[in-house]
Amino acid sequence: MLLLAPCLLFAQGKPNYVCPPCGPCDTLVFHQPGKCPHCGMELIKKDTLEKRIAVCFLLYDDIEILDFAGPLEVFADAGFQVFTVAKHKKPIISQGVLKVLPDYSIADAPPADILAVFGGNAGPTSEDPEIMAWIRSRDKNTERYFSVCTGAFILGNAGLLENQTATTYHEKIASLRKRFPRTKVLENVRYVDNGRIITTAGISAGIDGALHLVAKLKGEAEALRVARVMEYDKYVPNQGLVIKH
Repeated sequence: MLLLAPCLLFAQGKPNYVCPPCGPCDTLVFHQPGKCPHCGMELIKKDTLEKRIAVCFLLYDDIEILDFAGPLEVFADAGFQVFTVAKHKKPIISQGVLKVLPDYSIADAPPADILAVFGGNAGPTSEDPEIMAWIRSRDKNTERYFSVCTGAFILGNAGLLENQTATTYHEKIASLRKRFPRTKVLENVRYVDNGRIITTAGISAGIDGALHLVAKLKGEAEALRVARVMEYDKYVPNQGLVIKH
């Protein structure tokens, strides 16, 4: 009987049960309730499954590994749909060590609810007219922006930090102030949330900003759950600055 149990999930009837977002078995559809035979999670009705929040990660050569890897784990654990994009669909090298093959190029990337940009050697990307034009062209379909470290320069050059409050890596605060005089740049803050745009300080601060965004979109309990899964004990709710409008 135990051997037959998974098969019973595929009994005749309308396939209307799915596994909650967790990984490779997310695309499977089952005929009856029960447990997923692949991951063991309790199946739920397909029509009750929330639309997954899509997050586009813009990558480039010499990007800081933890800048994007930390938030990627946060968003993935929270059930967001994360995909990666680079200017060209060929491997990028992070910090001269990690080779990453992006899912898409800027020529064929699908729309996303959130565009996330990161630091490292962000200068060439922030000054690239094709990438700036690409970001602007997607603005009407992008609900939110998220930057880590010097990724703030990418948002700034795309015209998104005008009359906003922002932060960046502590060694680049003065440079961001000089480059964008119409942006209020703060230091000694883990993240700044303007509503539509969240900027964070450097490297590990991106994890805090990402957890804050999860709390904002899916509730504080979910953010705390993800932090526990990651064994990230630094996260303190509301430790950043939220701009009230």
